[in-house]
Amino acid sequence: MPQSILRTDRLLLVPLADRHLDLEVRLDSDPQVLRYLAGRLPTRDEMVASHRRRMAAAGKVDGLGFWTAFASDGSEPGTTVPASEEVGEFIGLMMLPPAHGPDQPDDPTVSDLGYRVLRRHWRQGFASEASRVLLRHAFDTVGQSRVIAQTMAANAGSRGVMRAIGMRYVRTYYPGFDDPLPGADLGEVEYEMTRTMWDEIR
Repeated sequence: MPQSILRTDRLLLVPLADRHLDLEVRLDSDPQVLRYLAGRLPTRDEMVASHRRRMAAAGKVDGLGFWTAFASDGSEPGTTVPASEEVGEFIGLMMLPPAHGPDQPDDPTVSDLGYRVLRRHWRQGFASEASRVLLRHAFDTVGQSRVIAQTMAANAGSRGVMRAIGMRYVRTYYPGFDDPLPGADLGEVEYEMTRTMWDEIR
């Protein structure tokens, strides 16, 4: 099952492809976008390597991966469209790869929700809107049992998205970092949406 092209009321989510690399570079060239992710801006070579890792992760579980979000033309939400209609303004990168990391189980039915939006589009509800359609895709199309989301405890904006879409706080944990970011002493948080929770709210 290939990744679907997804629509919301305002967004067109297109599976990440090599043609989107320059958009990823633009997104990851803003230190404010990476404030809770990295202590410095990555080089272009590092961005290319990240793109390749994302493309590889998208092939591990059918239907999961990364999407490039564009402003849509207002067509009916949930419909699929040809990639040739990818003409709207770039909004950001939306993520639903298999869950990964040393403290995550190797379970193909668990995925990791994420979002990264250009600063000019912050506080407009795009991350929440995209996340809701990705949750629907995860549970109703791919058949996931659980979706998690993680961020720094200090990242109030990202935590607000997780709460807005109905995810439940699970834990705070304290990974070790050689060069911790400001606020790292507060730890990292994890939220979740289970299939049972989704069935109750969809």
